[in-house]
Amino acid sequence: MFVARSALTGRAVEIQTEAGRLASVRETALDPGELWVAPGLIDLQVNGFGGVDYNDPEAPGAEIARSIEEVRSSGVARLLPTVITGSQERMLGAARNLARARRELREGASIAGVHVEGPFLSPEDGPRGAHPREYVRAPDREEFLRLQEAAEGNIRILTLAPEWPGSTGLIEFVAGQGVVVSLGHTAASAEQIREAIRAGATMSTHLGNGCHNLLPRHPNYIWDQLAADELTAGLIVDGIHNPPAFVKCVVRAKGIDSAFLVTDASSPANCRPGRYRLGEVEVELTAENRVQVAGTARLAGSALRMDRGLENLMRFADLSLAEALRMATVTPARAAGLGGRTGFLEAGDAADLVLFRFDPEGPRFQVERTLVA
Repeated sequence: MFVARSALTGRAVEIQTEAGRLASVRETALDPGELWVAPGLIDLQVNGFGGVDYNDPEAPGAEIARSIEEVRSSGVARLLPTVITGSQERMLGAARNLARARRELREGASIAGVHVEGPFLSPEDGPRGAHPREYVRAPDREEFLRLQEAAEGNIRILTLAPEWPGSTGLIEFVAGQGVVVSLGHTAASAEQIREAIRAGATMSTHLGNGCHNLLPRHPNYIWDQLAADELTAGLIVDGIHNPPAFVKCVVRAKGIDSAFLVTDASSPANCRPGRYRLGEVEVELTAENRVQVAGTARLAGSALRMDRGLENLMRFADLSLAEALRMATVTPARAAGLGGRTGFLEAGDAADLVLFRFDPEGPRFQVERTLVA
C-alpha cells in the first residue's frame, strides 16, 4: 500500500496492489506529500537506448537489461523495441534476440512486444528516412511470418507503406492475425491510404516525419492521415522532428484519445554526443541532441526521453498533466491492444505505475520510481 496524489484528479489516493494488478484505488485523507502517481508510461517505438541498439542481433542480454532500466528511469513501464529495415538475416536475428530478452530477463517484463518498422517502406528519398535503400523491399507475407516466428509471436505493430502493389492483401492478413498495421515512411495517395484503412490499418507511425521535404499544399499524405478518424497517430515531441505548432495542430485535430507520444529513441538516447549504430547505419548524436545519419543532416531516430517528451507535449499543445499523461499511457495502450492498460488508475488494471514529483511552472516531471506489474 502507498499514498500519492493522483495525476487524474489531483487528490490523494491510497493504492493497494495484488498479483501484479491494482486491487484498489481510493481517495484518502492521508498526506501524500509531494509524491504524485500515474500509470506507467508506454513507448511504442524504441529503436535503442543507453548506447544499446535493439537492431543488433548480438546485443548482449545484460546490455539490453541495462538499457531497459535506463528507459524505466524516464517513467516508461512498457515499451515496444523496434526492428527497422535491414537484411532479412539481420532483422530475423534482432527479432530472435529481443524475444529471448523478453523471455529470459527480469527486465523483459517491460517488453510489451515488438514493433517492426519496415522493410516494406517507400524507397523514395524523404519518405524512406534513414532506412537503408538497399534493404527496402515489397510486401511479402512469408517474410512477415518468418519475422513473427523469430519474434515468438510478439510482433504487435507492423509499419509499412501502403502504395506497394500487394500491400492491401498483407494489411488484411496481418490485421487478421491481431497485429496492428501502421502507415509510415510512405508517399501514398489519398486513395491508397483509404484502401489501407479499409483493409485494416489503424495507426500512423510518427506522423509528420518520414516525408518529402516539399509537398503539395493539398492534397498530401500528412493531411490525408490527419483527417482519417480511423488512424491513431504517433508523435515525436522533441522539438526537432516536429515544431510546436505542428504538434498542437495534430493534437487539436486528432484529440488526446487518437494521438499518442512516442520517442523513436535510438541507441544514442541518454548518452553523450558521438558516433553510434542504428541497425546497418552509423549515426551521430550532436551537441544539439539531434540523432542523424553520420555525415548528413538526415534524422535517424531521436535522443528523446519520455519524461522530457511529456513536458514538451504540455508546453507545445497547452495540455494539462492528466491530458498529456493520457497520450503517454491509455491512448498508446489502446492503439497497440495492450491488455490491462486501458484505464487510468482503475482497479483491475496492471500495476504499472510511475511515482513522480511535478512542478507545473516548468512544467517539470521528475520521476522518482517506475513500477512494473
